[in-house]
Amino acid sequence: MVDRDRVLAKLDELDGYLKELAGVAPKSFAEYRRVEKKRSCERLLQVAIECVIDVCSLFVRGLRLGVPGEEDDLFEKLAGVEIFSKPLMDTLKRMKGFGNILVHEYGAVDDEIVYEMACSGAPDFGRFKSEILSALAREF
Repeated sequence: MVDRDRVLAKLDELDGYLKELAGVAPKSFAEYRRVEKKRSCERLLQVAIECVIDVCSLFVRGLRLGVPGEEDDLFEKLAGVEIFSKPLMDTLKRMKGFGNILVHEYGAVDDEIVYEMACSGAPDFGRFKSEILSALAREF
């Protein structure tokens, strides 16, 4: 059984990070390039992505879908049982890859992508939350 309370707590945590991101979002690319603004946007996106992975892990564990070999397996397992859509699965895989770049390869971070995500409110997170809440309502 999926731990509904923990999932909802993680989604609240995600909302908090996204709200914080909206609060620090730069008004221009020049403003974004200031080190403190850049690092705060990167970090908030990183922890938001970690919340998504944590929620997926809670679902896989709760539904007893087996031990994933790697994080991408989480998304495939959940799309396979229709917790979320295959297009969202692909988005989450890219999101996880982007998070890995933020954590491990700062030199390879594309500032324009981070700036865009910070300013757009990162709609992929909203889509993730919507599909997860639908799954909670449908399944549990």
